[in-house]
Amino acid sequence: MASDSDIPFDPSNVDLDTADPRDIICYLNAGGNDYDGRLGLRLSALFVILVTSSVTTLFPVLATRVRWFRVPLYVYLFARYFGAGVIIATAFIHLLDPAYDEIGPATCVGMTGGWAEYSWPPAIAMTSVMLIFLLDFGAEWYVEQKFGFQHEHMIDIQGTVTGDNSPQQHRGRHQSHQFLHSADQGDTIQPTCDNAAALAPDTSLPPNKGEDNQKSDTDFAIASFDVFTGTAAQTERAFREQIAAFMILEFGVIFHSVIIGLNLGVVGEEFSTLYPVVVFHQAFEGLGIGARLSVIPFPRRLGWMPWVFCATYGLTTPVAIAVGLGLATQYDPGSFTASVVSGVLDSVSAGILLYTGLVELLARDFLFNPERTRDKRRILFMLVCLFLGTIIMALLGKWA
Repeated sequence: MASDSDIPFDPSNVDLDTADPRDIICYLNAGGNDYDGRLGLRLSALFVILVTSSVTTLFPVLATRVRWFRVPLYVYLFARYFGAGVIIATAFIHLLDPAYDEIGPATCVGMTGGWAEYSWPPAIAMTSVMLIFLLDFGAEWYVEQKFGFQHEHMIDIQGTVTGDNSPQQHRGRHQSHQFLHSADQGDTIQPTCDNAAALAPDTSLPPNKGEDNQKSDTDFAIASFDVFTGTAAQTERAFREQIAAFMILEFGVIFHSVIIGLNLGVVGEEFSTLYPVVVFHQAFEGLGIGARLSVIPFPRRLGWMPWVFCATYGLTTPVAIAVGLGLATQYDPGSFTASVVSGVLDSVSAGILLYTGLVELLARDFLFNPERTRDKRRILFMLVCLFLGTIIMALLGKWA
């Protein structure tokens, strides 16, 4: 006599007392291909998302690297800290939660074979966090060993930016690690390439050495915030330390954007709701990417790099939509393979964004930043922007 496990699953005749829960869940999760046409509308989504995500990503970068594009400080602060909140909400609501729906214990994948032996979404996310920590620590260790970099906090950042302190007050002091991470000072974001020239050279040095230092600063000049006015070695340290962490962040966000684009290209009747939600979703994420990118002091020789990063993010979702349209009648986002791929990628990306959002953005800017602004109104504004970005992005998670 055949056992219950040998009897093919018949969804039209199910005995809940004897049926395998895995068969029921897999049947319910198998949505199939729901593509329902509306090609013109889907093509418009491709171009609308391309424009909106590119513009929002470029805005913080333009505000800090283009001379004529000057914005009030509070406009920039809104973009930066709203974007930080978006990144944190994306990690929890748009990545980790969907990962549970794709490969969690209560899914078809999570009830199959080795996937049923453990709760994999948090394990993968935790592994991602720890690996990113090792990479971040390794980069900082390398910079410290190469440049003799120390975490000293001996400079009056407010005086440096406002010009209240004379050059003599800065003589013999260092720009700290956190100083090179900070960008919440000053009254107006004014991109400039010649700020370093405003600082008098150290006259205690021999003339020829001072001239060498000045030349080195000019060669390594950056088009960025007024706060990035250190020597070539200082900006080199800051760039090398921050670029690896940013590339990992963009890597995680791009994974997520690919999945979103594919789904938008093939989704059925939900497309009308998903379309505007994804536009806002990608715009807000772009703001977070751009804000993080804008505080990295790129040297002149790599001046092309921030624009490439912006273009990469802006193009990712539209390209994924185009791929989804090409596979419109074949791609099944609810299939076992698609669930495994998107679940693993979402878990990895969640870990990346969790580390970046909580450590690189919140902890570094608010908790462990001795050069943080003392202006209470500005601090309150930064916190309101942070929570606003988190709340709005979390609410968007109801639809996408």
